[in-house]
Amino acid sequence: VLGKVKSLTISFDCLNDSNVPVYSSGDTVSGRVSLEVTGEIRVKSLKIHARGHAKVRWTESRNAGSNTAYTQNYTEEVEYFNHKDILIGHERDDDNSEEGLHTIHSGRHEYAFSFELPQTPLATSFEGRHGSVRYWVKAELHRPWFLPVKLKKEFTVFEHIDINTPSLLSPQAGTKEKTLCCWFCTSGPISLSAKIERKGYTPGESIQIFAEIENCSSRVVVPKAAIYQTQAFYAKGKMKEVKQLVANLRGESLSSGKTETWNGKRLKIPPVSPSILDCSIIRVEYSLMVYVDIPGAMDLFLNLPLVIGTIPLHPFGSRTSSVSSQGSMNMNWLGLTLPERPEAPPSYAEVVTEEQRQSSLAPLGACDDLERALPGPLFAYIQEFRFLPPPLYSEIDPNPDQPTDDRPSCPSR
Repeated sequence: VLGKVKSLTISFDCLNDSNVPVYSSGDTVSGRVSLEVTGEIRVKSLKIHARGHAKVRWTESRNAGSNTAYTQNYTEEVEYFNHKDILIGHERDDDNSEEGLHTIHSGRHEYAFSFELPQTPLATSFEGRHGSVRYWVKAELHRPWFLPVKLKKEFTVFEHIDINTPSLLSPQAGTKEKTLCCWFCTSGPISLSAKIERKGYTPGESIQIFAEIENCSSRVVVPKAAIYQTQAFYAKGKMKEVKQLVANLRGESLSSGKTETWNGKRLKIPPVSPSILDCSIIRVEYSLMVYVDIPGAMDLFLNLPLVIGTIPLHPFGSRTSSVSSQGSMNMNWLGLTLPERPEAPPSYAEVVTEEQRQSSLAPLGACDDLERALPGPLFAYIQEFRFLPPPLYSEIDPNPDQPTDDRPSCPSR
């Protein structure tokens, strides 16, 4: 506490259930700067400075000769936004003049602030071993003849990843095989096949693993699975990678000639940071490794990529993978409703009664114009077959074509 300033605090209006301010690109960040003073003070300015950036930094040792060594620094930074605002006073704080000062009386005072995050994609807040993505608001109180009072408070930004997209709902699968050799002896192969229902998950979900492990070698092996997080940092054309274990499970030991099947073995995802895929200097990726631990040899493993998102699976998302099964069910339903053999259509007498047929006959006088327009034989043909019932339906042609001779038929010209 300097002078008569008792406290300087920052609070945000948008809070989640955990009282943590969380925003996304395009959101409006609003809050208050609270200033509590004892007595009367004179202030040059009260400012806020909001900033968001990604930054990486690491060092590597280099040898320049037999007795010379130096350290190489790798740093890079990406700025997402930089916002400044003045809540009290003016811009210049480099002098101690008494002009333009504002008097603040004893008590607690609140000053509202508001700014909008960029509409462009922002990297999710992240703290890694060699880099971070941070967003914060800093308040600065300037008074003449005193050092400025400063306070910084961070807020969280989530760049949402919706796992209800076709690319993240597609199953992931793979198969591998390994043959163990010892000098001139070769044992049978160890085979591994694994599949998961989709690529995208959210923290707290369980991944169902479907796998089959066959051990035809002479050794006892152990099937296992693990989720790994890979952090990649980029600076000056170099890349630094850190791999961390997130969760794992162990299957039963598998002796020679045995096979083990996982029918949806569950591996729960703990609370972890979402994937970061759009930042140019920091990437956070995940993978599920299903592998066979082989004593005295390199493990046999399958890597299935994962994306940890922020928007969980919609209830109808799980139905996308069963479209083919639904199609087959529909075809079976059609097969049950259609009869084995088609039924004959109703007869003419069942549809048109004799009274209706007689009443529909036009007087001969009404056909005079038609008779004059058509030749006599053609008009008589029409009149004869105008109201006759259609021929009876039959599945077998009673008058099949009978060839008159053995000569091949030719198309008419």
